[in-house]
Amino acid sequence: MTSPDRRSPARLADQRALLFDLDGVLTPTALVHERAWSRLFTPYLASRGVAAYTDDDYFRYIDGKPRYDGVRSLLESRGITLPEGTPSDTPDDETVCGLGNRKNAAFTAELVENGVEAYPGSVAFLTAAIAAGVEVAVVSSSANARAVLTTAGIIDRFDVIVDGAVAAAEGLPGKPSPDTYIDAAAKLGLTPLECVVVEDAISGVQAGRNGAFGLVVGVDRGVGHPALLDNGADVVVDDLDDLTASLPTPTRNDA
Repeated sequence: MTSPDRRSPARLADQRALLFDLDGVLTPTALVHERAWSRLFTPYLASRGVAAYTDDDYFRYIDGKPRYDGVRSLLESRGITLPEGTPSDTPDDETVCGLGNRKNAAFTAELVENGVEAYPGSVAFLTAAIAAGVEVAVVSSSANARAVLTTAGIIDRFDVIVDGAVAAAEGLPGKPSPDTYIDAAAKLGLTPLECVVVEDAISGVQAGRNGAFGLVVGVDRGVGHPALLDNGADVVVDDLDDLTASLPTPTRNDA
C-alpha cells in the first residue's frame, strides 16, 4: 500500500505524539500576548519618537519568539539599540530584559483581568488524541505556560511541558531552533520522526521543519495558509478539530 503523501493529514495516524504550541494553538492567549505587547510598546515607541506600534508588528517581529528575542527584534525594526541587561532587571530598567519583564507584568495583568479559555476545537482534538493513545506535550516559548494551562483548565492533560522557564534552565535556544521540541520528544521517550509539531507561528513551523519532525501542522490564526506552508508546515487547518478524523482509531480494551 502506498504511504500517504508528506502533506496529507492521513500521516497523523502514523505518529506517536503531538507536541502542541500553546498560544494560538490550544488557547487564544496570542490575543492576551498581543494586548500585552501593545501595552508595552505603544507608549514606549511614542516616547522614543519613532514609528507607532501596529498589530502587524506582532506577527512580523514577535509572534512565537521567546520574550527577550521579541523585544530585541521589535527594537531592531525601529533602529533602537538597548543594553541587554539581565533577567533580574526590573520592569523599569531601560534594557532588553527590563522591557521584556515589563511586558510580562502586562501579560499577567491581562490574564488576571480577562482570563483565558481553550479553543473548543483544540480541546476536542486533544481529547480525541488522548483517547486514541497518542502522547501529548506542550512546547511554549512563554514562561507563563503553566499559569495559562491552569487558567484554561487543561493542565492535567499534560505530563510534559517544555516552556520558557524550562528552556532557560536547560539552556535551550528558542524557536525557530527545534531544540525545545526535540527536548519534549526526548522527555516522552520518542524521536522527532515519531512526533507531530502543532504550531500557529512562522517561527514555530520553522522549528518543526528544522528538527525534521514526522509531521508539521500549522493552525492558521491570522498568519495565513501560504506563509505557514512556505515556512515548514506540511498541513494547515483553520481549526484543529478539522483533523480529528485523521487520528488513529482508539484501541478498545473489551474484556
